Amino acid sequence: MAPQRRSAPRAAVDSGAAERRRSSRNKKERAPQETPRETWLRTVGLGAGLVLAAFLLWSSLGTEDGVTEVLAHRGEVLAGRFIEVPCSEDYDGHRRFEGCTPRKCGRGVTDIVITREEAQRIRSIAEKGFSLGGSDGGASILDLHSGALSVGKHFVNLYRYFGDKIQNIFSEEDFQLYRGVRQKVQLTIAKAFGISVSSLYLTKPTFFSRMNSSEARTAHDEYWHAHVDKVTYGSFDYTSLLYLSDYLEDFGGGRFVFMEEGANKTVEPRAGRVSFFTSGSENLHRVEKVHWGTRYAITIAFTCNPDHSIEDPAFT
Repeated sequence: MAPQRRSAPRAAVDSGAAERRRSSRNKKERAPQETPRETWLRTVGLGAGLVLAAFLLWSSLGTEDGVTEVLAHRGEVLAGRFIEVPCSEDYDGHRRFEGCTPRKCGRGVTDIVITREEAQRIRSIAEKGFSLGGSDGGASILDLHSGALSVGKHFVNLYRYFGDKIQNIFSEEDFQLYRGVRQKVQLTIAKAFGISVSSLYLTKPTFFSRMNSSEARTAHDEYWHAHVDKVTYGSFDYTSLLYLSDYLEDFGGGRFVFMEEGANKTVEPRAGRVSFFTSGSENLHRVEKVHWGTRYAITIAFTCNPDHSIEDPAFT
């Protein structure tokens, strides 16, 4: 029997494949083209998605340390806000002074003790002092009591280092204002904790701070670590801060954070705002890194032990 020819079926297969390719090409050609409006809508949608993703990322970064509640917003004007917390055992290792050593512990914030005008004038004192030096890193210190001033990577005694030049930098009015502000803060703390104002003594270190986003050069520049004042400075019984600049106007970051498990409390600085608290580990705290601008404040510390007291600075 002669062999059968199979060329015809192959031709049929090839013809079918060609037909399918033509059909697919025709479908693509018939597919509707995207209009300019549809292109615009798709672009807007993608943009909105990116913005939302960025916002969620920013939110997660802002709360990575567990910050969940603002104790005092920058925009509020608080007559007084006080939260009582259980006292730690930190005071047991120090000599106790009845009627002064904390038995009632807590933290408070007020915006009516120091006016914004007073805060601006106090800040001008700090600015004049820092004009003589300043740290190479992100945190500078000025202590008018001891004379300590950050200069580069070190501290100098500004009264000895600059001598008579100090007379041209500060004035008697500056020191009078400083004393008046200290007295108002001291009275505020005494009232809040129910103790006699005469039982409180100013203690060291009491100092101005200037913080910015510069890279830390020494350990003194690393102000953002959590700490307990009573542990760091044994003389502290009550700590206060007077803020001299505004969060989100003068600087970003730099909020004060009371650290509590799962529920940290923040204080947003506002010029003239006074934040105060008992100095034990019931008020473990930190300051956020400053991201931009300059943050000014003054730390004013009080002790119950007269042996640890210091005098107000004097203009001589």
